[in-house]
Amino acid sequence: MANARKTAINILLKIETDKAYSNITVDKIFRECALSEQDKAFVTKLVYGVLEKKLTLEYVVGLYSKTRFKKIRPFILISLKTALYQILFMDKIPDSAAVNETVNIVRNSKYRSLSGFVNAVLRSFLRDNKKIKYPDDKKEYLSVKYNLDSSLVDLFLQQYGDETENILKGFENLDYLSLKVNTLKISVDDLEKELFKTCEVSRHPLCDEVLLLKGQGAVRSLFGFDEGYFHIQDPASAICAKIVGLADGERVLDLCAAPGGKSFSIAEYMGDKGEIYSLDLYPKKIELIKKGARRLGLKSIKTFVNDAYKFNSELGKFHKVLCDLPCSGLGILGKKPEIRYKNVAFLDNLSKLQYHYLEISKLYVEVGGFLFYSTCTLNINENQRIAKKFLESNKNFVPFYIGEGINKTYLDNCNTLTLFPHIHNTDGFFISAFKRVR
Repeated sequence: MANARKTAINILLKIETDKAYSNITVDKIFRECALSEQDKAFVTKLVYGVLEKKLTLEYVVGLYSKTRFKKIRPFILISLKTALYQILFMDKIPDSAAVNETVNIVRNSKYRSLSGFVNAVLRSFLRDNKKIKYPDDKKEYLSVKYNLDSSLVDLFLQQYGDETENILKGFENLDYLSLKVNTLKISVDDLEKELFKTCEVSRHPLCDEVLLLKGQGAVRSLFGFDEGYFHIQDPASAICAKIVGLADGERVLDLCAAPGGKSFSIAEYMGDKGEIYSLDLYPKKIELIKKGARRLGLKSIKTFVNDAYKFNSELGKFHKVLCDLPCSGLGILGKKPEIRYKNVAFLDNLSKLQYHYLEISKLYVEVGGFLFYSTCTLNINENQRIAKKFLESNKNFVPFYIGEGINKTYLDNCNTLTLFPHIHNTDGFFISAFKRVR
């Protein structure tokens, strides 16, 4: 049986040295080594936890290491970070186990001479009662405590000011797995009762069809997965789909649909009536949508390979068009930790590209129909400013009211809705809606 802590260290080392995607690396190594399901859960939590808390953990190492940070070997640094994560964020792991097991891993490696160094750093931190003395500078403090590149901290501070820390703190509290119930196959009540037998379950207050789970095992092992009783979806995306799919029997276009979650929910809200064109540029992603629709038993979804950057007249006109675009992802920092450490420069030209997609999307909307633009980011430049520019430049579209019953913030107009982790207990998300009047 493989050592779980050593497996986690190896995964993190591969992610760092090969610049590999975390989810792909985890899946690959799990296929190659013999780990129990319990150990896999431990490794997964440890790997993603260390990635998410990267700056905090490295800051602590820097405080207690007598060796210059840049001279610490990657294997040793990662070993220290995995131990510190267990000490700081995994309450059920005894501190002694975190330290001793990590020291033993180093002692049995080619870096055995550095096991004393690892032991000294960790025990010095424990002697200080595991208290972190954060930087006094506000930007540096927010960067270290909430693990965000300083340039992105600057962006949040410019756009949200004193609310920034509440937003960043909110991402840390999204510690649930969210399921959108397929009410065409099972009632929310019945699925909730079944899942309650094996894990903690609650309903999301803004979207009754979404169940929030804690303490669950692997998704595929949950009750009802094979039967298509649910699919994985954040409440924010489900709310977006509900706004789009409130009426039955319509012709709907989901222009950038993969992996298909919003298309699935729209189909369910529409009673699987009408037509939903679920498109993507890549055939492999289209196959994922098809597979998901089959599992859920949805017949109204039609899939096509299509380049959303160009207008395709063969698709015709639609009553509703959803333009849910690739974005910066600054609303899903808790789910994609790699985004946290990007420099703000990666946003350059992104809003210009998004606006182009939106201008193409409008061409599919019939007179009297609706256009919806959504993102999973909290960057105002990708959200409110694009929605405002679109209305100013397209006089044949008018604002369409959305967000009834949901607490809006000062950022929103009648036709926009921004969802925040600390206010709505969802991913950071933006939705806007327009009606074509001529």
